[in-house]
Amino acid sequence: MRQRHLILLVLITTQLSLAAVGRSGMYQYSVSLTGYISNETGKTPNAYLWIPEGCEKVKAVMFAQQNMTEEMLYKMPSFQERMKEMSVALLWVAPWFSQNWDPATGCQKIFEEMMVGLAGQSGHPEIASAPIIPFGHSAQATFPWNFAAWNNGRTLCIISFHGDAPRTNLCGYGTANVEWGRKRNINGIPGLMIEGEYEWWEARVRPALAFRMMYPESCISFLCDTESGHFEIMPETAEYIALFIQKAIEQRLGENGQLLPLNPNNGWLACRYNPDSKPSDGDGAEDDIFSIASRPTPAPYEDYKGDPHDAFWYFDKEMAFITESRYAESQGKIICPIEKITPQISADGHTVTLDTPGEVQVEVICGPLKKIDNRTFRFYPYECGMDNPRRSFTAWLVAIRTGDHQHKRSVQPIEVKLPLDVIK
Repeated sequence: MRQRHLILLVLITTQLSLAAVGRSGMYQYSVSLTGYISNETGKTPNAYLWIPEGCEKVKAVMFAQQNMTEEMLYKMPSFQERMKEMSVALLWVAPWFSQNWDPATGCQKIFEEMMVGLAGQSGHPEIASAPIIPFGHSAQATFPWNFAAWNNGRTLCIISFHGDAPRTNLCGYGTANVEWGRKRNINGIPGLMIEGEYEWWEARVRPALAFRMMYPESCISFLCDTESGHFEIMPETAEYIALFIQKAIEQRLGENGQLLPLNPNNGWLACRYNPDSKPSDGDGAEDDIFSIASRPTPAPYEDYKGDPHDAFWYFDKEMAFITESRYAESQGKIICPIEKITPQISADGHTVTLDTPGEVQVEVICGPLKKIDNRTFRFYPYECGMDNPRRSFTAWLVAIRTGDHQHKRSVQPIEVKLPLDVIK
């Protein structure tokens, strides 16, 4: 059996053409996908793989497709260090090949061949069958739930960032969700939905609470990313995600690599987030369920005194109280918006400068720009190539003003459109 597997590995690897690893210097391995042509480029997407330095055996692979904050998270040195501690590899596909993970489109086969190809190229055969952590932001935030439903025995945990609830009717990509059927579920797989405070929309949260009630064996966690908008990811939130992954490895990954299902009754419950103000469902009317009244105390599943219909599941006491502390630290503070910042682009398109106040920090979210200093950013032809009219010449930055004991952290996304002849 092992010999047959290795022969298959070699055969499929030779059918996948090797692609350039990219100019950022982050990714060590890359293959071109088979069976899909991107409507953004007219070519096959590329898969890029980062394996932590010194990693002898990859325990899990975090899998994301090109959108926005996936890049920001992956390139955070602190997040890379946490993945190194856990022997977790990072996989990024650009452009994306599936937003909804509908197997009828062939996405499942493409994924499986991609993993075998990367296993062969990297010299880490375990990658071909390694546990997966599907991660997606916004338009890519539905696919992690559906991926898990079709890969129940291979999904370590699920992370939908600034995105969607499982089986939501408000998919980030704007069209209908994929039907799972009566037998498909994500029972026993820890899933995390994150929604930013400044993008709050109650209609996105309610399906997650409803899913918990519909599937009582599911393990659905939720974090309101306080003092954050839709487009960026804070170091604190990156650490929260890393801790979520760490807990999943500790509680699910058996010695032989087998994934153990979790029993939600062994976890904790904590009350859902209540915004400071009364947001609307989008119908112009305020929702009555919000108040700043005292919250029920997080507790073990069976001991929770609050309404379980308004609570989310957490791995343990530590995770529940870290979530509570995020909410408590932000409550009642004042928002002071950042004045609009307009980027100035040099004639050759290679340098972007910003006139930013001294207390405002600017970071790269995604796109072909590298930070030189807080006001200067330099073009480079990054991994996705320079043949994508939609993405190759667009970068996103975020301006951040740190909060204090009275004021909330404030953010402003900044779109930068580079000239099409920037590479000349």
